[in-house]
Formats: sequence, C-alpha cells, structure tokens
Amino acid sequence: MENSQSPSQVYLSTAHSALNRVDKESVMRGSAVIAAAIGAGGIVHLFGSGHSSLLAQEVFYRAGGLIAINPVLDPRLGFERGAVESTEFERSLEGAEYLAAKAGFQECDAGIVISNSGRNALPVEMALRMKQAGMKVIALTNLEQSRSAESRHPSGKRLFEVADEILDNHCPAGDAAVTIPGIPHAIGPLSTIAGAAILHSVLMEAAAALVRKGISPGVLASANVGNVTPTSVREQLSAYAGRIRYYREGGR
Repeated sequence: MENSQSPSQVYLSTAHSALNRVDKESVMRGSAVIAAAIGAGGIVHLFGSGHSSLLAQEVFYRAGGLIAINPVLDPRLGFERGAVESTEFERSLEGAEYLAAKAGFQECDAGIVISNSGRNALPVEMALRMKQAGMKVIALTNLEQSRSAESRHPSGKRLFEVADEILDNHCPAGDAAVTIPGIPHAIGPLSTIAGAAILHSVLMEAAAALVRKGISPGVLASANVGNVTPTSVREQLSAYAGRIRYYREGGR
C-alpha cells in the first residue's frame, strides 16, 4: 500500500480499475446468450456457493431487474449450516444432482455460474449439468487466478474451461485488494462488488436486445415506489411462477 493513500482509497481505486478492465465484448456476448434464452421462453439460472451465492441473489427479485431469473439456492451453499461446512460442500459433488433437479434446467434456458476461483468441484459440476441439459453457460470468474489453480473437479477442468462465455471480474488473486503493514493477509475483497456490476450490465444489455426485437423483457417494478401493491407484484411474477419456485406461494 502506498503511504500517500489510505486503505479505503487503495480499495476504491482497485475496484474502479477492475471495473474499467471488464471486457465490453464479453458483456455483449453474455447478454446475447441471456436474450436468446428469454426470447425463446426460457429463464436464467444463477448458481454460486459461499459468497458467490450472494450474487445469484443480487439479481433476483430486484427492482429494476429481469423477472426471468432463477437463483439456485440451498442452505448448504451459504453459511446457515456452518461456514467451514459451506467450503467443504463447494469442494465436493454432493448435492449437485439434487440442486440441478430442483432448478429444472431446460434446453431453452441459460445459466450463469459464479465462482471467483473457478476451481471447486460443485460450480464446475453445475455448469456441466447445465450444458448436459442443452443450455448455454456463462462463467463469472477470476481468469488470472483460475488459470493458475488446479481444478478440484474429477474432470480436471476449471469453470472457464467448460463455459460457453466468460465474464472476467479482474479482481486480484485471492480476491482481497489491499495490503496493510502488520496484517499477514491482504484485506478488502472485491469480487462481490465487481460481480454485481458485471451481472447487472449483462442483464441490462439483454433487456435492451429484447426490446430491439420487439419483446418485452419483463422488468420488476419497485414495491416501494408509486402505487405498486403486493397484488400487482404477484401479477408481474405470475408468468414465471411455473418455472421459478420462489415466485410461488411459500417458495414451494
């Protein structure tokens, strides 16, 4: 860390740098995959584990976000059943069959799999299962870190090696961005900030592409602005309630 800059200044500067390095062509290619799926009547499945699962939730049921979003969620993907246990779950194939079946992958859908390291078994397996269903898969990952890491999947492949399109978050290896003298490890993770911006960018471009084709992309209105009511929100979600269980009463 440079003496002339505080940790927060270095952090924010690194965040800006990461976002400025995002490849615009990869965003457009990813958006084309999403637009094609939604235009064909499909939905977009997002999968991540640990903190990457936050990004699957970030774009779901979000005011100003696309409605056709299905986050693949499970208590074992977060920390409800233990933090270390979440890491162990991500490194194994346990649960992949159940998670894929629950999500209901279909050929007309698209998938986004989020993993900063791109090396753990479960994200790679979920991407492979999406592809087995005939779906196009987008990886949101850290290419530099992933290329230097050994896969934990039995195939020996990392996430970027099985995806159709790649979104690189350009975060530092290990995610944390700032070194402070006296602290043995880097501090200030970036992947959630960068990942959220990248995902929203891709989905917005997909929405614009759908409009150009004369297709209404289905964007969720804010429940806290104007005359939006729970009833009107349910009406917006109803078109996808058959495919996205979280849009059904009780999330069943």
